[in-house]
Amino acid sequence: MLKTFFHRLERLIAISQSALGEKQFILLSSVLVGISSALAVIVLKTFAHWVFRFATYVTLHTNFLNIHTKFINIGFTKIMLPVIGIMLTVFVVNRFLGGVIEKGTSQILYVVAKKASIIPKKQMYAQIVTSSLTVGLGGSAGLESPIVVTGAAFGSNYAQKYKLSYKDRTLLIGCGVAAGIGAAFNAPIAGVLFAVEVLLVDVSISAFTPIMIAAATGALVSAIALDESILLNFPTRQTFNYHNIFYYILLGISTGFVGVYYARNFQRAEHYFAHMRLSPYKKAFFGASILALLIFIFPTLFGEGYESIRTLSESDPGQLLDETLFKSFRNNNWALLVFVGFSFMLKAFATGITLGSGGNGGNFAPALFIGSYVGFFFSKFLNLTGLTNLPVSNFTVVGMSGILSGLFHAPLTGIFLIAEITGGYGLMIPLMIVSSISFAISKRFEVHSLDVKNLAKKGHAFTSNKDTNVLSTLDTNSIIQTDYLTVSPDESLEKLVDLISHSNQVIFAVVSVDKELLGIVHFNDIREIIFNTYRVKYTLIKEVMLPPVEVIYPFNSMEIVMNKFEKSKKAFLPVIRDGKYYGFISKSIALEAYRTKLKSMTIE
Repeated sequence: MLKTFFHRLERLIAISQSALGEKQFILLSSVLVGISSALAVIVLKTFAHWVFRFATYVTLHTNFLNIHTKFINIGFTKIMLPVIGIMLTVFVVNRFLGGVIEKGTSQILYVVAKKASIIPKKQMYAQIVTSSLTVGLGGSAGLESPIVVTGAAFGSNYAQKYKLSYKDRTLLIGCGVAAGIGAAFNAPIAGVLFAVEVLLVDVSISAFTPIMIAAATGALVSAIALDESILLNFPTRQTFNYHNIFYYILLGISTGFVGVYYARNFQRAEHYFAHMRLSPYKKAFFGASILALLIFIFPTLFGEGYESIRTLSESDPGQLLDETLFKSFRNNNWALLVFVGFSFMLKAFATGITLGSGGNGGNFAPALFIGSYVGFFFSKFLNLTGLTNLPVSNFTVVGMSGILSGLFHAPLTGIFLIAEITGGYGLMIPLMIVSSISFAISKRFEVHSLDVKNLAKKGHAFTSNKDTNVLSTLDTNSIIQTDYLTVSPDESLEKLVDLISHSNQVIFAVVSVDKELLGIVHFNDIREIIFNTYRVKYTLIKEVMLPPVEVIYPFNSMEIVMNKFEKSKKAFLPVIRDGKYYGFISKSIALEAYRTKLKSMTIE
């Protein structure tokens, strides 16, 4: 019956495509992609929520070494579930997904730029299955990155199904991303900003309409289907007091440096496990065992951590110490502060271990987790010292925007996400202060955002600089011209004049018998000589050739190529391949390739 339903739906969509205009069909498609993304969010969030409730509130009636306590039972549950989750994730990846699964939102950037916005079909279900096993069973990561990739996969494959253009495929990828974030937080504005600010290279104003429709659709479906307790929200906040601006500035500085700390240590932990020479299952068990130990000592590291964020922002944050090794210090504010400090410092390692050992998830939720903990730690510490009396709940939620802005280099997303989940814009000024300062500090120490760093290391850098982004998508080999005529150094200028008169070339490579590049001769450099018959006859080419100012290699990125053109002030540069002369690159052709690519990547 379900198969029949989808078959009829596809037929109806195909009929609509024929009946509607191009723009109207895109608007309809944005709604359908938004619904699909929201359904994925509902599945993931519901599963993760109920597993957390099971691990937290269900008492397992066991008797281990004659010790029978609720604490031991719950602790045993929480440390076993992440091990099971990561092991199952590795099993699914190796058994059904070919042993490899792409993680993080950077893969969306890559397919948009390098793969014509074509995302494999398996990404429509692979992220849901693996992340639900990892994070749903307690892995210390987030569900938002898998949600974003799933939404993008829905948009891409929908566009492929109905044979839409590259621009429309890219636009529907943005719709899926916006809908996923909008549904995950009931924050449609943040969804739109995340899609535009983080993932799409360029987008025109008119393209905002389908992205906004998709984000609103995702948020609406999520709000209808999901219980409010499952989503991260803070309905009540204290008002903003402008006397605290100085402290918000300090919080922005703090979140900026903590964001840099998280990015670097997360990658250290992830890379350590990723490059470990063990079989996938041994690596998974080893990493999951370390994670289990961390969770046993600091249960707040279990899963996404959203429940503990809510606890911190409420009137009794001491609840965090309930059912932990430190429950006897439940009413000791200094002990709570130390616990919170260790929790956010260890989160980077917990998430790195989770993903590096074979689990699947993202850094969006960890960013919010750390931000709230840093905000709480900062304000609570100052209050306990008696220096001031800050609204701890406000600093707790504003801290989230700081870390989010710093890690993802997305200040607008950080500002509006927190504004939406707090139910209003009363904290807009401190959100702007903290997010902008944190972003500036993070950008100073980390050129690329967390999810883009791996792309940058592979030579596929994506930054906030649009020119750099576009150039990174161009292939240097595609603009090398190999049909240029060459000359020998011992030939007279008569030979060169003859070639100039019978071709359109203005530049010639001087090469040896073995095709080694010896020099360059440009028509403008010998203009005066070639009109002197005597000098032409008795002057050798080697006497007028000049050494190349810069040379290009086929493996050079287009950004490097353009920098060499800028530095040399030349219109042509020679290309060397395997130590031999290979051809020339014309600056005009390189610029034309740039303009063509920019036009094709601009979503209208």
